[in-house]
Amino acid sequence: MPKVKINFFIPRILPNSRKAWIRIFEAVIAVLLITSVLLVVIGQGKIDKNEDSLKIYKAEISMLREIQLDNLLREDILDIEFLPVEWDDFDSEGLSNVKARIISKTPDYLDCKAMVCEMNATCILKEDSGGEVYVQSAVITASLEKYSPRQLKLFCWKVK
Repeated sequence: MPKVKINFFIPRILPNSRKAWIRIFEAVIAVLLITSVLLVVIGQGKIDKNEDSLKIYKAEISMLREIQLDNLLREDILDIEFLPVEWDDFDSEGLSNVKARIISKTPDYLDCKAMVCEMNATCILKEDSGGEVYVQSAVITASLEKYSPRQLKLFCWKVK
């Protein structure tokens, strides 16, 4: 029986096989690099937008919580007889203190308006801001003397 050298056959098979595997590996790495660059570039705009909206929503919630926790402002809102009350009518309906608080707490980069509506009603801002509108609402339910639930809705958008 003749002796067959295994080492003689292996070098002929492996170099071609190695080249194929290296090319496949290079192609996979190239696809991963291109995909990761595209994801970073595309995702960059969404991250910035989400950070802005998060900051705006936090500012809105802060303004609404201050109004909810202030007994005088809550009383003013509960004393309203005819609903809905739009932003332009706040002064005539006795909500000038609420309006002043919203204006004083609004950050420089935002323009905000509010409405007071019934709980079941839909509060829709009639004004067109021309951009993205960020909306938060708060429930103003009761005082010691009165139970008359209201909805205070705050509409904000970025100043151009």
